[in-house]
Amino acid sequence: MTKKHNGMRPQDVVILLKKLTTSGKCLMNKDIAASLLISPSEVSDAMERCRIAGLVDNQKSVVNTLALQDFLVSGLRYVFPVQPGAIVRGMPTAVSASPIKEQISVGNENFVWPYKNGTMRGQAILPLYATVPEAASNDDELYRLLVVAETLRMGRTRERTIAIEELRKACEAYGAEQH
Repeated sequence: MTKKHNGMRPQDVVILLKKLTTSGKCLMNKDIAASLLISPSEVSDAMERCRIAGLVDNQKSVVNTLALQDFLVSGLRYVFPVQPGAIVRGMPTAVSASPIKEQISVGNENFVWPYKNGTMRGQAILPLYATVPEAASNDDELYRLLVVAETLRMGRTRERTIAIEELRKACEAYGAEQH
């Protein structure tokens, strides 16, 4: 019996972004789970949802980068909307972190994922998944992709344009290494 697809979950996006990283390409589900601080069964369930949605191949090993780009650019902000919260200490994200912050001036606005080891004060942005700040602190490439995703979730037109280009470059690099 095949599993029913009950919609994408935020951790599905995090897992797909991990698979786009250089280290994530070859990882088994248990290794992805360990790196993202997610249970192996959650990774397995996420990969099945992604297979059904056409975001990975039937073997659940290769990311369909065109479909992922389309989903992240067109749907992420609607499926997982952002409401900036109170000023807290946290880890810089969206327009307050690389690779976006170097390409745009946002004034005194800072956005952070609430995080006990955070280095910046800013408006709280709840991450796609609770373990994101911890996982991102251990993986610079994943962190950059998560920042791009957060910018796609909450950014204005110019910021989103920069994020779309960064996502495109990451997907091209992933595709080039697959061949």
